[in-house]
Amino acid sequence: MAQGESRRIVVVMGVSGSGKSTIGASIAAALALRFVDGDSLHLPASVRRMRSGVPLTDDDRWPWLDRIGAELADVARSPAGVVVACSALKRVYRDRIRAAAPGVRFVFLDGRRETIEARMASRSGHYMPTSLLASQLATLEPPGRDEGDVITLSLEPAVADVVGDAVRALTTSAADGS
Repeated sequence: MAQGESRRIVVVMGVSGSGKSTIGASIAAALALRFVDGDSLHLPASVRRMRSGVPLTDDDRWPWLDRIGAELADVARSPAGVVVACSALKRVYRDRIRAAAPGVRFVFLDGRRETIEARMASRSGHYMPTSLLASQLATLEPPGRDEGDVITLSLEPAVADVVGDAVRALTTSAADGS
């Protein structure tokens, strides 16, 4: 990190199947930051619930969101910054993350349900069944215009294009002080 450059903390957000882990890991690599898949921070009981097709409640999510915030705020572990993949579906979830990690930026991966369903159906080994996509979409509160720390990108283009757009937006906004 160059002198005067601030620590970068980024959450790549969206519903399951939107490409958070793939895009997040690629953004982290491009910016030479550590990557954390937020799925790894879920409690085993929450993973069991989702695997069995039961959506999480807010009460299930609060401790997980607190662990996400702690990862983002952990300067000792990630001095240059960190990119975390986390659904952050509701404004109140994003606000909780913001409170734990001031200065966080969000990259919201938005796209068509059909694209997301196709991605979910084609992946293997993930605990989130396609049947939970409807509950994720119902829970999603797309970021409002007043959430100036959110970069909204389409998940439809090729991964390299989405990553390039995200990196440009993250580095341009950091360079101009926003």
